[in-house]
Amino acid sequence: MIVRSFKELEGTDRHVKAASGTWESKRIVLAKERVGFSLHETVLYAGTETSMWYANHIEAVVCVEGEAELTNEETGEKHWITPGTMYLLNGHEKHTMRPKTDFRCLCVFNPPVTGREDHDENGVYPLLTEEA
Repeated sequence: MIVRSFKELEGTDRHVKAASGTWESKRIVLAKERVGFSLHETVLYAGTETSMWYANHIEAVVCVEGEAELTNEETGEKHWITPGTMYLLNGHEKHTMRPKTDFRCLCVFNPPVTGREDHDENGVYPLLTEEA
């Protein structure tokens, strides 16, 4: 059994801040736990824009605080994401988040991330693995 809090992750290698300066993420469950998914608390900062494309992962996101506009870059469709709203990137959709306020969400990735990932120039997380 694993028990840990987001608070205890602050300032550790599980507290990742994007090179872009638009978000930070606390990765509470990672690939090294070997449970088939990773779980993160992510904050996207108000007034920023982050374009992403999880070509190698499926991501489910639940907003727990804040408001943001989500744009599906492939269709142009826009969604207003508020607390209690979930979105699932089950088709590896290219998307952009534009938070109106600081936007805090819980994210689940499959396959799990290692904790070392950051978006590349295409908004993609590389597919990194943990050694057995």
